[in-house]
Amino acid sequence: MDPQAPQTFANHGRFDPLFHFVALPVFALTLIISVILLVKNPGWLTGWGVVLAVGALIAVFKIRLYALKVQDRMIRLEERLRLTGLLGLAAQPQIDKLSVDQLIALRFASDGEAPALVQRAVTENLSRADIKKAIKVWRPDHWRV
Repeated sequence: MDPQAPQTFANHGRFDPLFHFVALPVFALTLIISVILLVKNPGWLTGWGVVLAVGALIAVFKIRLYALKVQDRMIRLEERLRLTGLLGLAAQPQIDKLSVDQLIALRFASDGEAPALVQRAVTENLSRADIKKAIKVWRPDHWRV
């Protein structure tokens, strides 16, 4: 996505080219090739190649998921601080009722519409997608990977 283009619900998703188009296909292809080699030449060495390829593919996914989890935790913290600033300490019980998914979605809401969306998210139990679709003035997040 062009960093200068306005971010919207339709275009806010991002690909990490090195992960999605290089590392993931390489490790997936390695697993496929190692299975083919095991079928053509059964043995402990080709079997170990499959085990190694599975382990490597799992590691690649887990490394990616750990990074996303850390980002989610940071977004949760940032949004709780932002919402406390926007809504005040009196609204802390409302903020505490928001799920991590709701907080992650609310990061895209402008300061003007965030308070109303917090109330709707809590009372209507809005999903991440529902919150994003309800946003009128999008606050871009170009740092997420």
